[in-house]
Amino acid sequence: MPPLTPLVTHDVTNQPPPLSGYDVSRDAALLEGLQREGAGWHLADLRRLGERAGSAQAQQWGVEANDNEPVLRTHDRYGNRIDEVDFHPSWHRLMEVAVGEGLAGAPWASSQTGSHVARAAGFYTWSQAEGGHGCPISMTCAVVPALRMQPDLAAVYEPLLTSLSYDPGLRVPTSKTGLLAGMGMTEKQGGSDVRANTTTATPSADGTFVLRGHKWFTSAPMCDLFLVLAQAPAGLSCFLVPRVLPDGTRNPFKIQRLKDKLGNRSNASSEPEFDGTVAWLVGEQGRGVRTIIEMVSMTRLDCVIGSAALMRQATVQAIHHATHRSAFGGRLLDKPLMQNVLADLALESEAATTLMMRLAGAVDRAHRGDHQEQAFKRLAVAVGKYWVTKRTPNVAAEALECLGGNGYVEESGMPRLYREAPLNSVWEGSGNVSALDVLRAMAREPESVEAFFAEVALADDARITGAVADLQKDLGEADEVTARRLVERLALVLQGSLLVRHAPSSVADAFGASRLEGDWGSAFGTLPRGLDLKEVVDRAAAR
Repeated sequence: MPPLTPLVTHDVTNQPPPLSGYDVSRDAALLEGLQREGAGWHLADLRRLGERAGSAQAQQWGVEANDNEPVLRTHDRYGNRIDEVDFHPSWHRLMEVAVGEGLAGAPWASSQTGSHVARAAGFYTWSQAEGGHGCPISMTCAVVPALRMQPDLAAVYEPLLTSLSYDPGLRVPTSKTGLLAGMGMTEKQGGSDVRANTTTATPSADGTFVLRGHKWFTSAPMCDLFLVLAQAPAGLSCFLVPRVLPDGTRNPFKIQRLKDKLGNRSNASSEPEFDGTVAWLVGEQGRGVRTIIEMVSMTRLDCVIGSAALMRQATVQAIHHATHRSAFGGRLLDKPLMQNVLADLALESEAATTLMMRLAGAVDRAHRGDHQEQAFKRLAVAVGKYWVTKRTPNVAAEALECLGGNGYVEESGMPRLYREAPLNSVWEGSGNVSALDVLRAMAREPESVEAFFAEVALADDARITGAVADLQKDLGEADEVTARRLVERLALVLQGSLLVRHAPSSVADAFGASRLEGDWGSAFGTLPRGLDLKEVVDRAAAR
């Protein structure tokens, strides 16, 4: 009897290699949009950032920043109130790259056409390494246009908010080489209904105000400056609140606790209490919402960008797994049913990325004085924020399922994407708030509707023409009951028109067949026969 061959129990076969050491920016929809929207000059820098985002080092930073969550220290060893938040070194490395690459306030200091497009492409690329640190980066970018409503304050702080220097630590803002900014809008009794805020702002003899109240959800409390809404004598107003006052004393900013969140674990979100907190008025008294709304518009754009980035990362992870994993006699990638699922994910991702780049282009041109783009931006950002953020959890869940049990394990990174996926649909207004904002824009700014339909009319395609005709019939009956359905259709028509104009026919045809016509399933992987699914998947694969 021949000797038995020893059983080897731990050989690893049929497992995909890690998706690292690749260029995250090597994304056809992203790179084509970069050129089309006027920022082709940024290509070399974006590719460099993409290689860094795809490196094993950056991926490790993301893991460590989430595994080692921020820690609140309310007092020092002697009992002095300090209200500081400690972060893992990997958080600081992620922040350092983001600020240094101009993803915070830098576009506002640039005269280069397409600077906001370049920044959007970079934010999308670097966010795929880790999403949580994008919160203070986003708010720092968004605070600048609101702060400009108070030119004397902007003159002091804007050069530091637009700096490429990451300079953490609470010190006198003007003594630092770079600043980060946040905002405090919501309170526990009102949430998105900020007019229900009860935080008070009492005028002082020196022209400042004193705030008293409690904010419910203020992210990134380690920022240097905050825009805060409070009730002044003339009504709800916007104020600038520094963490450290010009004389070096700590401004009362009592952090009651850090939120224990579903996802976004690397980022600290807090409940600060203001009690004798010194603040400076930004804009006119009683017009706080109007003052801060431009900041909200910019952060809503970043919700679209961040969600598109998460969709992209989830999709490339799923395609990578299917490319290297075999089952039932062949590669998963070559199985028709898996290919249908992957192609459907790729369509959703490309549509989101293409829309995101178009919105970034509109923002850039609007801030340079293009009134048509301003009108388009007003409606399209709200539409995009609603739909792209709403689709992201579905993409994350389906992509996770493509990895099977491997995707349900923390080490795969997919659970972190899954937990992060709902964030942007909640942040800066949930789906209902976004839908109501679309109705408000349509009623108060009809030029935004005209600009929207002028945009989609640029696509010479029967499917788009038919969808537009159906959509226009519903506009006259738009109300709160039908608002979500209306906004969804606006988003699909806009995405479809952009893909017809800018994507390969394989992508545009599959999107049109599955999103604009026919009666196909709502789950991913229900694309009809006769489409070039292989080309759609190949276009989306990481390189």
